[in-house]
Amino acid sequence: MRRADLPGRRVLWGAVGGQRRDVVLGAVLGMGHQTGEALVPVLIGLAVERGVVAGDAGGLLLWLGVLAVVYVGLSSSFRFGARAGERASVTAAHRLRTQLVGRVLAPEGGAEEGRLPGELANTATEDAKRVGAVTMALIVGIGATTGLVVGAVVLLRISLPLGLLVLLGTPLLLWLVHLLSKPLERRSETEQERAARASGVAADLVAGLRVLKGIGAEPAAVARYRRTSQESLTATLRAARAEAWQNGVVTILTGAFLALVALVGGRLTARGDISLGELVSSVALALFLIGPLSEFSWVNAELAQGRASATRIAEVLDAGRAVSPGPPQRGAVPGRTAGRLRLSGLSYGSLREVDMDIAPGETVGVVTTDPADASALLRCLGRHADPAGGVVELDGTALPALSLAEVRSAILVAEHDADLFEGTLLDNVTAALGTPTAPPDTPTATHGTPTAASVTAVMAASGTDEVVRALPDGTGTAVTARGRSLSGGQRQRVALARALAADAPVLVLHEPTTAVDAVTEAGIAAGISDVRRGRTTVLVTNSPALLAVTDRVVLIEDGRVTAAGAHDRLVHDRAAYRTAVLA
Repeated sequence: MRRADLPGRRVLWGAVGGQRRDVVLGAVLGMGHQTGEALVPVLIGLAVERGVVAGDAGGLLLWLGVLAVVYVGLSSSFRFGARAGERASVTAAHRLRTQLVGRVLAPEGGAEEGRLPGELANTATEDAKRVGAVTMALIVGIGATTGLVVGAVVLLRISLPLGLLVLLGTPLLLWLVHLLSKPLERRSETEQERAARASGVAADLVAGLRVLKGIGAEPAAVARYRRTSQESLTATLRAARAEAWQNGVVTILTGAFLALVALVGGRLTARGDISLGELVSSVALALFLIGPLSEFSWVNAELAQGRASATRIAEVLDAGRAVSPGPPQRGAVPGRTAGRLRLSGLSYGSLREVDMDIAPGETVGVVTTDPADASALLRCLGRHADPAGGVVELDGTALPALSLAEVRSAILVAEHDADLFEGTLLDNVTAALGTPTAPPDTPTATHGTPTAASVTAVMAASGTDEVVRALPDGTGTAVTARGRSLSGGQRQRVALARALAADAPVLVLHEPTTAVDAVTEAGIAAGISDVRRGRTTVLVTNSPALLAVTDRVVLIEDGRVTAAGAHDRLVHDRAAYRTAVLA
């Protein structure tokens, strides 16, 4: 048994159990439908017996009337049973998608590690849909089993040999069908993995299309996608061949089995053991059995694909947390946070025993000679990862002792490549606040309640006001997903305005001006200094313009703090600093 089998089964049973009402309703109606279908051949045989053999016109009309009633009942059962099954399938898939999105967006993170965004999207769509379809497959399987049982009982009453043939032959046939589904399950799992990978690579390439064009890397990107797409196509064809082979073999086996039933029934009639009407019923029942037996082939294919998808979903849901969630939130941290940051013996990734003490309201620059050091520092400050050694403290309290909600509301880490969202430019600037902009004459009384004046101030500080003047509809200009309708410099300024508008007690900015010109950068540096006056700000950057407005700068070389002081003094005294900042 593979390691992920049990979690995969848990996902499957959870999907079915969550829709037990619709599954039970659909199964009961499906059983009624299949029972009605199995009784139709019996009623036809009785009508033939009374009307043709006995010449009883009244009896013929009676059984034809009963047949009509049964038809109405089985068709109604099919209609409402299929509706219940489809509702269960769609609802189960929706709930799985909700769970997956919740896990991926959980503050403690970890689910996205090692997975491309497109791969996660494929899991939340196609895999969730296939697991949801298991509920419908279960309903169909129960109905088909009922049809087989009713058909076997009727055949037993008509003839013991015929009934025994069906009762003994059907389990053997189902066991063979189950064995045939194993190769399909293995190949289906590979197919879904490769398809998710191809989707992830495609999304990754589309997101970086401008960069690829800028460096002339389109041929390499196309070759990479073709290779991944070809692997996905190969896996899909192998799964399709396995499914076609299974369906073909199952059709041959069921056809041979039904031919055997018809042959035995014909010989019994020739010997006089059963009547003409019973022969008609037997042959019709044999033909009816094609339906349930064929449905078992479809059910097994759906279950095989559902098990493979459930395993993939379980891997995401059970992914290890990057950090612990911490204790429950105790109150509104931003209102009482002074903003003192203290790093003591911090070791994580490439960082080694980093010590740093940032006073409330201080603006500190951090220069790293290795980009990996900056990435590691940002992950620890935003508590997207816990350090291997040492501690990060906020106002004297270690970050793990605070809830993630408290940490993230008190310390805002703004990455230099932050994405924008679909909506207007103004919506993006105020997105971090979660509240509509107040009228211009409303004072900013509490954290997180923006005024028109404060939004205007952060737009001016970040240089976004220039972007607004250049756009046709100003702040009402529509921004497409991820800000692709804006240039790189425009996106960066809007993202910076959003970070400043949040007015977090501690703001960590990572290279916020890499895509703007020198004049604009100098204006943004002065703007950040004005807007953030009295608030703790950490600028992780190698930009001289930004570092010039800091109170002091900390230099990190080879993962360790090697110098600290004013920007102009470090430029004069430290060669490594000059190389990192001025080169």
